[in-house]
Amino acid sequence: MARTAENGTAERILDVAEALVQSRGFNGFSYADVAQELSISKAALHYHFAGKAELGEALVDRYAARFSAALTVVDRDEHDAPAKLHAYARLYADVFKDDRMCLCGMLAADYATLPDPMRDRVVRFFDDNERWLARVLDAGRSKGTLKFHGSARSVARTLVGGLEGAMLVARPYGDVRRFRTAASLLIDGLAVD
Repeated sequence: MARTAENGTAERILDVAEALVQSRGFNGFSYADVAQELSISKAALHYHFAGKAELGEALVDRYAARFSAALTVVDRDEHDAPAKLHAYARLYADVFKDDRMCLCGMLAADYATLPDPMRDRVVRFFDDNERWLARVLDAGRSKGTLKFHGSARSVARTLVGGLEGAMLVARPYGDVRRFRTAASLLIDGLAVD
């Protein structure tokens, strides 16, 4: 029973820290902010995560695992490449409509100040997404549902950068439609008419 309570506290800490990173960035919050939000002591935070770097590593690992699970669902539920790409963009839109940014996009903005293990995890997140997108793009080109010049990997990089950038630029407007329009333009430009 105590182990479940400990796991529950760790998850609540991660939930609060994730929301703070997605709205303020990694350097824009402290353990005191998390402790205050949860009405627990900083010592309780340190019990679960020795320091902010360890908390950050756990945040990226959890976010990447959830994103990977969402991509598995997209693979299962969507049968053609254009639909998979639109579903991928909806993952970003769903985060944005909750007044948040992609966790790893926010961490990329703080990249120069992140501890090395966090840097490695952020890069791995983007690499994993680019690999998934490249696979979808290759399949779409093979089936004649997508067209593009160059390698699937370079187009995948462009899509990730375009979606992250679209979130960033839409943020000051607080307008998810602005993001969705940019995402649709990126993806629809790849579809075969």
